[in-house]
Amino acid sequence: MPPIREKPARGLLDFYAEAGVDALVGETPVDRFAAAEPPAPPPRQPQPVALPPDLEIKGRASPPAVLAAPDEAAMAAREAAKSAKTLDELRAILDKFDGCALKTTATQLVFADGNPKARVMLVGEAPGRDEDIEGLPFVGRSGKLLDRMLVAIGLDRTNVYIANVVPWRPPGNRTPTPQETQICLPFILRQIELADPDILVCMGNPSAQTLLGIKEGITKTRGRWFAFNTGTREIRAMPTFHPAFLLRSPLQKRFAWRDFLAIKKALAG
Repeated sequence: MPPIREKPARGLLDFYAEAGVDALVGETPVDRFAAAEPPAPPPRQPQPVALPPDLEIKGRASPPAVLAAPDEAAMAAREAAKSAKTLDELRAILDKFDGCALKTTATQLVFADGNPKARVMLVGEAPGRDEDIEGLPFVGRSGKLLDRMLVAIGLDRTNVYIANVVPWRPPGNRTPTPQETQICLPFILRQIELADPDILVCMGNPSAQTLLGIKEGITKTRGRWFAFNTGTREIRAMPTFHPAFLLRSPLQKRFAWRDFLAIKKALAG
């Protein structure tokens, strides 16, 4: 075999270097990216849940319960909500409740707006960015549209009560997960029971399906009356389009107008 000349060999090495080759390939494979991988994050610790006052040990506050699963958080939520005797107590309990992870990412609790003694209660799905900033449900563009819809049938925020199924804003305005909704459900059910309205208006499909237990979509259920048990009595409930949906689909406003006229008629009856 003729000897390898130095210049051609060096030229080949220079070519490989310019092409980005910086390591030799051996017979044994080597994972050269393994060392650059960051260490795995430590497992997330369960969030503590603040217990309602009547579940505290007499003489000293009991330590917060550590939740291992969403169903345990939902159970703690049911116990906490049940202990509230007034809407003010319910809000105070929600302020201390740590069983829903949404609380850690939201700016503040969005509990309710309007008159808690009103005959009409409107319930949406969850707060958005504007609601999270102001601490009130249905503000911003969708809130202004809702205000105009109410005025059109002779109502305003002084004679309606407004809340959401989930009282904390999901990050990025994403849809709440089924687990997050189930954890928050006992609180909105107790809120409706304590407000005790004559008419419940479910704003949007998620609110209607969660509170009324219906499986059909909002286009089939809107404008229809359903029975809702508040815990103390049965009241009339109607699903209708969410104002945010109407902003995206203005042609649907005529159907929402029919729904609100039906609500006005029910109030006069």
